Order: sequence, then structure tokens, then C-alpha cells
Amino acid sequence: MSSTITYTVTGMSCGHCESSVSKELSALAGVTEVSADAKAGTVTVSAAAPLDEEQVRAAVDEAGYELVGRAA
Repeated sequence: MSSTITYTVTGMSCGHCESSVSKELSALAGVTEVSADAKAGTVTVSAAAPLDEEQVRAAVDEAGYELVGRAA
């Protein structure tokens, strides 16, 4: 069962930020697509199966940003 979730991420301000977050999230097992939007402060993650939010949080943290939670 595939899953696509949009998260709110703080601290991103440019394309480099988007790239850093995308790279870390793409490394998670099962992730098929990542789309980060610094202007909106969101990142959308598609995966083959639902992801553990703590793994997503850790990947965003590793990139140097903060996962606030799922976007409304």
C-alpha cells in the first residue's frame, strides 16, 4: 500500500535546503519520491508503504531542519 504525506518543515529557505532535506528523506527505505518546497515550508514524501514518522523526523533533523508535523 503506497503512501504520500506532506509534512511541515521549518528552517528551509532556498534550493540548497530543499536538496538537503530531499537527499536525507530519499535515503529512507521504501521512499519513492520527495518534493521539498522551501517557500511553503513543506516536504511531500511518497513511499511504497507508510513511513514511521520518527524516521522522517530523524532524517529531517539530520539535514539540519525541524519537522513540525503533518501539514493540514
